[in-house]
Amino acid sequence: MHFKRSSLRYAVVLALVVGLLIPTALVLLYDAQVTRRIALEDLERDLARTIEVMSLSLAEPVWQVSPDLAEPMIRAQVDDPRFVSVRVVEPSTPQPFLSFQRPSKPDEPEGHADPDLTREASRAVMRDGREIAKLTVRMSAAPLLQAKRAEMLGTLWRSLATLTLSSALILWVMQRRVLRPMDRLTRAAEALAAGQLDRPLALGGTDEIARVGLAMEHMRQALLSAFEALRQHANTLEDQVEQRTAELTTTNAELSQALAHLKTAQHGLVESEKLASLGRLVAGVAHELNTPLGNSLTVVSALDDRYKQLDQMLNGGTPMRRSLLEELVRDTRRGQDILQRNVQKAADLVRDFKQVAIDQTTDLRREFDLAAVVEDVLVMVEPSFKHTPFEIETELSRGLSMNSYPGALGQVLTNLLMNALVHGFDGRPQGRVRVHCGRLTADTIALSVSDDGLGMDESVRRRIFDPFFTTKLGTGGSGLGMHIVHNIVTNILGGQIEVRSSPSGGTQMLMQLPSMAPTRSVREGEAEVSPS
Repeated sequence: MHFKRSSLRYAVVLALVVGLLIPTALVLLYDAQVTRRIALEDLERDLARTIEVMSLSLAEPVWQVSPDLAEPMIRAQVDDPRFVSVRVVEPSTPQPFLSFQRPSKPDEPEGHADPDLTREASRAVMRDGREIAKLTVRMSAAPLLQAKRAEMLGTLWRSLATLTLSSALILWVMQRRVLRPMDRLTRAAEALAAGQLDRPLALGGTDEIARVGLAMEHMRQALLSAFEALRQHANTLEDQVEQRTAELTTTNAELSQALAHLKTAQHGLVESEKLASLGRLVAGVAHELNTPLGNSLTVVSALDDRYKQLDQMLNGGTPMRRSLLEELVRDTRRGQDILQRNVQKAADLVRDFKQVAIDQTTDLRREFDLAAVVEDVLVMVEPSFKHTPFEIETELSRGLSMNSYPGALGQVLTNLLMNALVHGFDGRPQGRVRVHCGRLTADTIALSVSDDGLGMDESVRRRIFDPFFTTKLGTGGSGLGMHIVHNIVTNILGGQIEVRSSPSGGTQMLMQLPSMAPTRSVREGEAEVSPS
């Protein structure tokens, strides 16, 4: 037999050695460690129990100063080979009252004196609440470990014998039933590879190798038939290939055109959804502006009436009392204060909307504070929540500077908040949305939008980012809101988004965003990492 590294014999022998010896060695090593630990634990437990029993048993012999009476008690205990020594010492004399030392044997293992395997314990021998002697017992786990090592060595020898016999039997069977038929099959395959298709394969037997030989014979016959068919169709093959190539080219062109139309339509739908989102912001801001501007108009009308009254009094020569003039001054000052606060509120709303609108329409990249952008977006979204039983809470970390696209980020927040309002709180009497942002690492920021609404089952959660998937089909849902969110977070902002939800357990939208967003490519809005 030849044991080359690439031969099957070598592989089988190596598999047997590795498969038997290594696991056996590992098991033996593990058993040795476990046996040592268990032996030491049993030793400590038995030592504590034995010294307690002996201290109680020796109280009477020590009190009567009768070593002969105590010695049988000691002998009864030290029959266990783990006992090394027993020593009883009275406080009044340095000489031991009773001492036992197991004699060393020539063939005794060195581990018997190993301090790691030996445990010693001392206990006072009490009589009427007074210490009359001190008992010291030493025990060793070496005898048990020696017996275990002998048992493991026997197991190792049995494994070696089993491995040798198994290797011999397996190799003998392989030689007769596998290797020799494989050699014949290899020579037949080499003949086929050399093009000798006219030589039939003759392999006897009914086992798997014989069936492989029969399959190769069928393959030889099929190759002969195929070569004959190829020779017959050689003249028409080129025409068929050209015809199929033309058909594939036409089909490919049609598919490319259809894909271009689909991308155009999808882009249009996405832009429509973005404009619709901006339109909702415009409606919300207009609704919010109505209150401060209405209050301002009311104050201006009231002040105009008072000034007309003053003008009539002045032009008509009516005497003016000091109390009337003071009342006019108070009303004027109060109206001015109300007018200033309402106009300032309207100006703040217009400023915030202007910034959000510029960000979402121009999609410019700039440095910004994340908390400030989130608050600007919330100002635009809060009108939709204002007359509902639903609230928005924030937990924003200040000083989170980002170099990214605030417009895209604002659209993500708007879509997530409106999605919670429309879907998460549908039919609920009350609810709360929580917006949180904080730093994960030096270059990564966490942003989450969570609600305590209806939640969703696993089938909906898995498809939440699919385009045109919505649970509000036919009632105003386009199915593009969450798809746009996913595209913006992953492609434009360069981050990741994860959805956690369960029925009646609310929904969490968790985002991880880089502080420095990747540079957007001019081709189809793809993102690539900037060298800077």
